[in-house]
Amino acid sequence: MKRNPQEPFTAAGIRTELLSGLTVALALVPEAVAFAFVAGVHPLVGLYAAFLVGLITALFGGRPGMISGATGALAVVMVALVAEHGVEYLFATVVLMGILQVIAGVMHWGKFIRLVPHPVMLGFVNGLAIVIFLAQLGQFKVPGSMENTGHGMSGGEWLSGGALYTMLGLVALTMAIIWVMPRITKVIPAPLAGIGVVAALVIGFGLEVPRVGDLASIEGGLPMFHIPMVPLNWETFEIILPYAVILAAIGLIESLLTLNLVSEMTGKRGGASQECVAQGAANVVTGFFGGMGGCAMIGQSMINVKSGGRTRLAGTAAAIFLLIFILFASPLIEQIPLAALVGVMFMVVIGTFAWNSLTIMRKVPLTDALVIILVTVVTVKYDLAIAVVVGVIVSALAYAWSNATRINADTEETEDKKVYRIQGPLFFGSAEGFSELFDPKGDPDLVIVDFAGSRVADQSALQAIEAIALKYETAGKRIQLRHLSRDCHGLLKKAGHLMVDSADDPDYEIAVDYGVRTGILGGH
Repeated sequence: MKRNPQEPFTAAGIRTELLSGLTVALALVPEAVAFAFVAGVHPLVGLYAAFLVGLITALFGGRPGMISGATGALAVVMVALVAEHGVEYLFATVVLMGILQVIAGVMHWGKFIRLVPHPVMLGFVNGLAIVIFLAQLGQFKVPGSMENTGHGMSGGEWLSGGALYTMLGLVALTMAIIWVMPRITKVIPAPLAGIGVVAALVIGFGLEVPRVGDLASIEGGLPMFHIPMVPLNWETFEIILPYAVILAAIGLIESLLTLNLVSEMTGKRGGASQECVAQGAANVVTGFFGGMGGCAMIGQSMINVKSGGRTRLAGTAAAIFLLIFILFASPLIEQIPLAALVGVMFMVVIGTFAWNSLTIMRKVPLTDALVIILVTVVTVKYDLAIAVVVGVIVSALAYAWSNATRINADTEETEDKKVYRIQGPLFFGSAEGFSELFDPKGDPDLVIVDFAGSRVADQSALQAIEAIALKYETAGKRIQLRHLSRDCHGLLKKAGHLMVDSADDPDYEIAVDYGVRTGILGGH
């Protein structure tokens, strides 16, 4: 059943949003509990974070339809802090993390997510899909057999025999229902139908398979306001600041990349700065209410979008349903088989992985293909933030090298002058190649350097221009520079060079401090 996302508040639209929210809430439970274990805190600390972060970002975030909560990317950073200093320091860190994220939003730093190239986005999506898949494998181990090593949950005894085959069968059944259901009806979200049918079979036939309650009890009360019990001094600040900075960066990177992904799927742009502020506010509140903090969750966001959730109602409903589970419905929710939730997440993995990237890697430049693979591997091996930073740096260096090799010049020489028509960008990477284009000793007395086919990009470029001018000046020859931007004229005239202003000079700015001389000819 298709509906116009601009008109969601019809009876059918509200039903779709609420059912999508219910599906997301069911998928949030085992994730929040598992990530709480990873961080070394009580399951309710993860569940409260999923409720509070999910609710606040759903109401005020920059992308309706996106789901936030406790995530593994943050949990693996938190575990060392909790192990060494205790959970109260975690709450204080989450508050500071939120403040830093609000500052990032107010300063509009979220716009820098535009610098993430498309190959990095593909690597991010593929890496995160693999991470989600690997995270589900822990559900195929005997409940309670895994241990927290201080670097996350590891070890444990794998299911075997009939228990394993039953688990695999139920996972496959859930996936089949999710695949078939949209072809039958779209009134009920396919993931919710899969969870419902498999849960009914397990409970009805009393099948012995791991259930949500085997992870931990999710029963609890309302989250209560709680000021972190840490000394308010400089020493505490020094302890929590490094963790807060790392958590804030990881949280914003994952949230903004997920925002871009959801925006592509829904065809509607999101507000990066608004999302930063919402994530920050959510974490500040969560830190004061005993939660472990969180950020956007790509898996649950995919479940929501593909279940029909497009507005703030679905995310809000997911958070409220989660709270209802904690307060009133824990005995029922704890009976849901983990196999059903694993099946849902496996379908998320299939839908999230950019399968077309396997094809396009044979068609795109080798550098882009390597960036996709690199970001994917680093995401799986380390974490998302490192992967994105590495991907951006490698892409930037590859771009700089590509442009550095493009600098060249077409020349035209007569008896009394020689014209160099520069082609390609002039910046720090191409400055040396630019200098090698000229022959100050062999050129005639008048040399004209035309920059109509080039663009001077930075101070290194100005330095290279001054160096060439100095060489011609030392050889007793005149040099004229044409088609430079007006700010280049302003800088180079200070050095005493003859500048020829053309009526069609370009007008772009160079990122330099106009109060600082460029160096080589600064004393002339």
